[in-house]
Amino acid sequence: MDWKLELVPIPVTDVDRAKRFYSEQVGFAVDQDIRLGGGVRIVQLTPPGSDCSIVLGAGDGVVPVPPGSVQGVQLVVPDVTAARGELLARGVPVGPVQHVENGELADGPGGAWNSFIYFNDPDGNGWAVQQGPPPDPPHAPRPDARTDAGTDAGTGTWPPDGPGADGPRRPAEPGPR
Repeated sequence: MDWKLELVPIPVTDVDRAKRFYSEQVGFAVDQDIRLGGGVRIVQLTPPGSDCSIVLGAGDGVVPVPPGSVQGVQLVVPDVTAARGELLARGVPVGPVQHVENGELADGPGGAWNSFIYFNDPDGNGWAVQQGPPPDPPHAPRPDARTDAGTDAGTGTWPPDGPGADGPRRPAEPGPR
């Protein structure tokens, strides 16, 4: 069974201010901005490339902890120095690149999984951005792969047939045909 983290509540005092911060300055996509009865408002935002979102809310029971009380939510990027540059360019006060050395934070990068930057939202909720390993290089097409209009390339059909259809084939599916 897969267990996927879907939504992290972030307590804020001003939903509009927080929405602007996370969307315009940090670069998260706004997925939803819903107003319900009784002064309840829910704004869902997602970091680029993430399957997990955050929710900002106002009103009874939406985010039942004090604004600024969430600390250590962590994002992972392939290049923490570039991420820091993007945040600074958008006006986010962000600390220097640091790494853990002898159990303490030291200035400068420390390599994959050991390079971090830190920032806070306007309410004081604390974020860490960690550098992961570099992304895998894109796979080059096989030198003999056919891509002209006379083949099945890009048509969504499988297995390919016709002249030159010598690529790998999917195993036959079980069950009646």
